[in-house]
Amino acid sequence: MITAIVGANWGDEGKGKITDVKAAESDIVVRFQGGSNAGHTIINNYGKFALHQLPSGVFYDHITNIIGNGVALSVENFIKELQSLEERGVPKPKILVSDRAQVVMPYHVELDSMEEARLSSKSFGSTKSGIAPFYSDKFAKIGFQVSELYDDKASIMEKIAHVLDLKNVLYRDLYHQPELKAEDLYEKLMEYKEMLAPYVADTFTLLHQAVKDGKHILLEGQLGALKDPDFGIYPMVTSSSTLAGYGAVGAGVPPYSIQEVITVVKAYSSAVGAGEFVSEIFGEEADELRRRGGDGGEYGATTGRPRRMGWLDLVATRYGCQAQGATCIAFTVLDALGYLDEIPVCVAYELDGKRIDTFPPTAQLKRCKPILETLPGWKCDIRGIKKYEDLPENTRRYIEFAEKAIGVPVKIVSNGPAREDIIYR
Repeated sequence: MITAIVGANWGDEGKGKITDVKAAESDIVVRFQGGSNAGHTIINNYGKFALHQLPSGVFYDHITNIIGNGVALSVENFIKELQSLEERGVPKPKILVSDRAQVVMPYHVELDSMEEARLSSKSFGSTKSGIAPFYSDKFAKIGFQVSELYDDKASIMEKIAHVLDLKNVLYRDLYHQPELKAEDLYEKLMEYKEMLAPYVADTFTLLHQAVKDGKHILLEGQLGALKDPDFGIYPMVTSSSTLAGYGAVGAGVPPYSIQEVITVVKAYSSAVGAGEFVSEIFGEEADELRRRGGDGGEYGATTGRPRRMGWLDLVATRYGCQAQGATCIAFTVLDALGYLDEIPVCVAYELDGKRIDTFPPTAQLKRCKPILETLPGWKCDIRGIKKYEDLPENTRRYIEFAEKAIGVPVKIVSNGPAREDIIYR
C-alpha cells in the first residue's frame, strides 16, 4: 500500500509535519523529486528541524528512508544534513540513495546564481540551489547518474569533456567567468563517489519487492501542484513534477500501487518566489498573518525569505487537489487564524468581467481578480483540542465550507506545530 503526501498549492502547506505523523505507521519513506531547494519543517521531541533533501522518516528507527531516482541529489548537502541530525542527538537513520539518482554538480549551482543575476528584475526567484540547470542537463542527457561514478576513469573523462564543451561556452561567453577544468570535475566526482558509497543501492528492486510484500510505503513530495512545470503557474514553477502521479516515476513504483493521495492544504495561502497569486494580501494585513502563521512565522524553510501571504484560495486549491488526484485532505495551520473577527476566502475569480471557478493557465491568470466571501472567525486558541466535535462551531464551519468547495473530504486537521497537534476526522 503506497500513500503519497503532496501539496495542493505553492508549497509550504505543512507537508513535513503530516509526513512526520504518517511516517510512524510506514515501513519506507521515499523522497521522489526536487532537491535541496525547498525544505520541510518538522517539530518533534528532538527539536525543530528544516529537512531539505532527507526524507521525513529519518526520525524513526524502524523506517528505511530512500532518496529516489527523481531527486536532484546535492551530495554535500545530503552528508551535511545527516551530520547535523547526529550532532543534535538523532540516532543514525537507515537511508539509501537510488543508484539511478543524478548528482547536482557545483557548476549547476554557479550557473543558477549567475543566470538569476543576469536576469536581474526578470529573475524566477530561484533558491540558487542549481535545480533548473540540473534538470535541464538531465533531460539533455548530460547529467551524471550516481551509478556512473563507479565507472572507469577513461569513460568518466570522456563524458566530462563532452559536458565542458557546452558549459565553458556559457562560462566564457555569457557570464565572463573562468572556464571549468576537466581534472577538477573528475576529482569532485570521486569525492562524491566516496561520500555516497555507504548509501548507494538498487532501490528500484527493493521497492518493487516491498510492494509485493505489502509494506507501507510513503512517497513524500516537495512544493505543491501550482509549482508543477505542466500544471502550475508556468514559467514561475520548479523544474521537476510536484504531482503524486510522478511518484511512480521518481521512486520507481507501479502507478496502480499508489492508493492514497493525502493532499495538504493550508487554512490560508502563502508562497515563496515569484509568480501569479490571485488571493495575495499586502501591508499590515499580510504582516500580521505572516507573524502568526507557521511556527515562528511564515519564512521559507530553505531561504529564510518572508513568504508572500494570502487568503485561502478555493479555486487554486480545488484545481491543485484535482491535479494531485487527492483522495483526502490534510488541512493545516488552522490555529493561526484564531485572531480574526472574520476570515475572507477566495471563492471564485473575475476574468475580464466574467466570474470563473476554474483555474486558468498563467496568461489568463495574470488578469484574474479574487472574488471573496467572508466567514465568521472563532476568536480563540484551538491548540490542544483533540476531537473534531470539540472545535468551535465557526472553525468547523470554515473547514466544512472549504471541503464542500474543494470536493474532497478533509480527514486530518492540524491545529498546532507539534506532532501531537492533530485531529483525525
